[in-house]
Amino acid sequence: MITEHVRDAAATAFVFGFFASSWFGWAQEAPPKPWRPVLIAGSVLSLLTAAAGGLLAWSHWSDGTAFDADTSRTFGIVVGIEFGAAAVGAGLLALLGRRELTAPWVALVVGVHLFPVAVLMDYPLIHVVAALVTLIAVAAIPVARARAVAVSAVVGLGTGIVLLVAAVSSLLIALVAY
Repeated sequence: MITEHVRDAAATAFVFGFFASSWFGWAQEAPPKPWRPVLIAGSVLSLLTAAAGGLLAWSHWSDGTAFDADTSRTFGIVVGIEFGAAAVGAGLLALLGRRELTAPWVALVVGVHLFPVAVLMDYPLIHVVAALVTLIAVAAIPVARARAVAVSAVVGLGTGIVLLVAAVSSLLIALVAY
């Protein structure tokens, strides 16, 4: 479940921590009232983890990384496709008057894009995150309907938790290797 490079684990903690906070924030669009303290705590913990990961990545910036010229180019293409697919899907959902499905659509795109990222970085933990985020995206709509909860709350809470746990795990991996 670990990566070869401290910098990559620390940078993953930064990225996953930052985006976990974003997902906890999206979940606050219309959550059940009892969820709000959990979502706020998740956002704060995510940002603290991101800050720690960012500082550790910065301190190891000149160390080894899985990214070289070819890997970086491929990563950029994968992320570009991710952003494009997310934007086009969100736009179509808005045109169709189905904006409530935007969060699960974006989560699905994020989950699927993480599979090639895991391969590029040779970081097995990211495969687990990819599978879990994809599963959350697919399960969110029926779960939200069954519980009469906003879909964005279900997707945001689930994806936020997965990304926060992965961010903390990556930070610990980086600290142990440090």
